[in-house]
Amino acid sequence: MKTFETYRKYLKFLLWPGLALTTAGVISGALGGLTLLPTGLLLGGFVLLGMGSWFAGYYSLIKFWRRRSTQVGTNALIATVAMLVILGLVNFLGVRYSARLDLTENQLFSLAPQSKEVMNRLSEPVKLFIFDTTQNSLDKQLLQSYRRQNSLFSYEYVDPFAEPLLSQQFEVKAPGEVYLEVGENRLLVQQLSGGERLAERQLTNRLEQVVSNRTLTAYFLQGHGEYKIDGSESGFFQAADSLEDKNYTVSILNLAETPEPPEDASVIVVAGPRQEFFEPEIKALETYLDKGGGLLLLIDPNTDPKLDRLLANWGITLDERLVLDTSGGGVLLGFGPAAPLVTDYGEHPITRDFGDGRSFYPVARSINITEIPGVAATPLLFTNPQSQAEQISDSGELQFDPSQPPEGPFILGVALSRKLAAPPVTSEGETEDIPPDHAARSNNPETEAVASSEVSPEAQSDEAEVKQDQPAAEPDAAAIDENNSANSASDLPTPEARLVVIGNATFSTDGLFEQQLNGDVFLNAVSWLGRQDDATLSIRPKEITNRRIVMTLQQQLAVGALALVILPLIGFIGAIVMWLRRR
Repeated sequence: MKTFETYRKYLKFLLWPGLALTTAGVISGALGGLTLLPTGLLLGGFVLLGMGSWFAGYYSLIKFWRRRSTQVGTNALIATVAMLVILGLVNFLGVRYSARLDLTENQLFSLAPQSKEVMNRLSEPVKLFIFDTTQNSLDKQLLQSYRRQNSLFSYEYVDPFAEPLLSQQFEVKAPGEVYLEVGENRLLVQQLSGGERLAERQLTNRLEQVVSNRTLTAYFLQGHGEYKIDGSESGFFQAADSLEDKNYTVSILNLAETPEPPEDASVIVVAGPRQEFFEPEIKALETYLDKGGGLLLLIDPNTDPKLDRLLANWGITLDERLVLDTSGGGVLLGFGPAAPLVTDYGEHPITRDFGDGRSFYPVARSINITEIPGVAATPLLFTNPQSQAEQISDSGELQFDPSQPPEGPFILGVALSRKLAAPPVTSEGETEDIPPDHAARSNNPETEAVASSEVSPEAQSDEAEVKQDQPAAEPDAAAIDENNSANSASDLPTPEARLVVIGNATFSTDGLFEQQLNGDVFLNAVSWLGRQDDATLSIRPKEITNRRIVMTLQQQLAVGALALVILPLIGFIGAIVMWLRRR
């Protein structure tokens, strides 16, 4: 009996009748329509074509899949398809759930903590308009970072020539102007020119003005040899300009002309006084603090402004010696040991986000802290443990003994606060002003004890008998309202006086203000003193670090000769030596 294998070689010829039937079905269907006959021809042709193809290629297909090359190629194809599918899924997830990792040195493509804090407090739509004909890709990345932080922020690039009406509404005078629009208000952020980039610092400061609805005033005290802020000489011009960027109103205060600090003084800055204060001036500063003011004292060594009494009330004494950093950190800054490098900061809102950042204080004095009841003192700046304090002679010479063991760390700055008595509340629920001496007595239990002891025991006994004989009065509506007003006033935060003392003023002068964290120490101290508890107290947005190599003409020629002549010549000689040795 013949097996199936015997007829396999004949069954492959079914391809030809199948092809004929398929052709006949196609032609008849095209001429007479797809009726029953053309359909039957097509079905029969497809069946015969399938059977012929199967029998014709059955064994060839088996031999094809058994080949090693076929298996390797199939594995490669499957791996390629799997990789494409994985990449597609990764891209899909990346678009759907975006995440960024900034590995640059200064986190150039990430928002600074201050910017993030401001954006988190943004509660109304804000739109940024950039009137420019070109779009900087780096600026767009920065704006997208703002957008990702808060969806209420949006931006738009506007061609001032293509949209003159919108430019007219913003009163654009030249291309490159950047405006921030909040409702009906518009703020000029920056003027871009000559390829200048959009500055995160300026944009964040303008956004902070939008978030904060308070106007703060910082007064720089003058009249005692303090640093000037008008830019006429090296002083605190950059510091004052930075405060204005943070929505501060900066003014000058002379206590000889104005006996009392103005009522709108949020902060008073005493930057490097070199002359003595008069007694009425010291009294005016004490009264200002007793009313809940904020005072920043930056006092250089080898000066005596006669503020010892004011500082003693807060438990502060200034060391007359000069702090020297013998660890070698000041050499990196070009100042030597007389500029202590600080990398250790206290746990306080002023320095909370500094981490291991660096700030330096050329020619600084240390601060000694004594515990005073009612005064909370937090050291801010600690020097290196390898530091010591040396005396300055009357002639101005430093008496430095290298063999002396280190005494550090020393405290260069301290933040202090003192709670004040809450003012009494009237029947209308309004607070009454109280004199400073009353606040002092309220905070001093010994004073209250003395006052109560002045009443004789007989008078106290008579008063008690009278109170017992009198019937208890029914509470009237006025008493209830007064009690409710008192309770509501007790819910308000207790006012406090704030003081920051730093044994150096040079660290914030022009030229040093923008170095490392020097400016941040100053700005954060002013913000804390100004009661900006809802504002950001963190590092300002970082700028790009300039790492360009500047070479003289001789250095450029030397580098060119090294790259084009010396190194190729060394390689050529080495090749000749190798060739000779192989011969």
